[in-house]
Amino acid sequence: MINLTIGSGLNDVTTEEVEVPHWVRGTETLEMLQPHYKKVAIIGLGPSISTPSKGITAELLVVKTFKELDSLNKEDVEGKIVLFDEHYTSYGETVVYRVQAASKAARKGAVASLIRSVTPYSLYTTHTGSQHYDNDIPRIPTAAITVEDSHLLRRLFIRKNKIVLKLKMESTHDTQKSRNTIIDLKGAVDPDKYVIVSGHIDSWDVGQGAMDDGGGMMISWFAPVILNHLQLHPKRTVRAILWTAEEPGLVGAAQYLKRHINELDKINFIMESDEGTFEPLGLEVGGSKDAVCIIAEILKLFTPIDKLKVSKNPGSDIVLFINKGIPGASLMNKNDKYFRYHR
Repeated sequence: MINLTIGSGLNDVTTEEVEVPHWVRGTETLEMLQPHYKKVAIIGLGPSISTPSKGITAELLVVKTFKELDSLNKEDVEGKIVLFDEHYTSYGETVVYRVQAASKAARKGAVASLIRSVTPYSLYTTHTGSQHYDNDIPRIPTAAITVEDSHLLRRLFIRKNKIVLKLKMESTHDTQKSRNTIIDLKGAVDPDKYVIVSGHIDSWDVGQGAMDDGGGMMISWFAPVILNHLQLHPKRTVRAILWTAEEPGLVGAAQYLKRHINELDKINFIMESDEGTFEPLGLEVGGSKDAVCIIAEILKLFTPIDKLKVSKNPGSDIVLFINKGIPGASLMNKNDKYFRYHR
């Protein structure tokens, strides 16, 4: 049995303080007042601002795409709540509606925005996540609703019903101290050279974080633990990093990069696991052609876990390092069902 405690020989564990965003949701309600009354399930997108204490009561405008919104005159949007009933294609393509909906709607004069939860499958479930406010645009409250309610509101809208919603959201937003956690298994030959494995330690408040990213965090933690247990001594230091504050915008990784900017030449490779713990298929790799060729050769030793996908953006936190010229890879899983349950 593998001893997962620090006393197993992995005593080189440190933390580094990081100033992180601290957004806390309060009461969130959405009611349809016209054409008939219905309570609508809702979940705020972080870090959404609050509504006024009495809420926002406004007519609903339903659009499918940013392009459709852009085609409308500003007077058609002003004073309304905009729902983006976007069609899910893939997480990478569809998540832009979660990230950009509030600013896109506010630019046209909307008083609040809603999105259909970014998922291909729903059991009347709402999915949260981070969104971004553009600096030059007024900030408006923004939230996600279920796939089912989005379809309902779309049908009512197509039938020319006047839809009136009452939205109430509360939240607080400040900063707090958190920490990146670093675990090192020292290299036997080049201890000042690093192969980094990583996952993020934070999660959204409405879940336990088991899939995003508790599983990936434990995979990363296990790498030096298992090597140490098997008494396999790597030439370079294997460093496991548990990033903090990935969800609000890769904050922990950005702070690590800033703090260690003069040591980037010591990182030979960086890895991440942040898409669940389903059946492993191979690696999604980013880096130079030479780096990709080396990884392709190494993967031949791991059949049938030997699939290789080349990408400019193979992960979340690690993309900051790949953009600095460090080769890296994320664990590629059979995760076609991941976004059914993600957040």
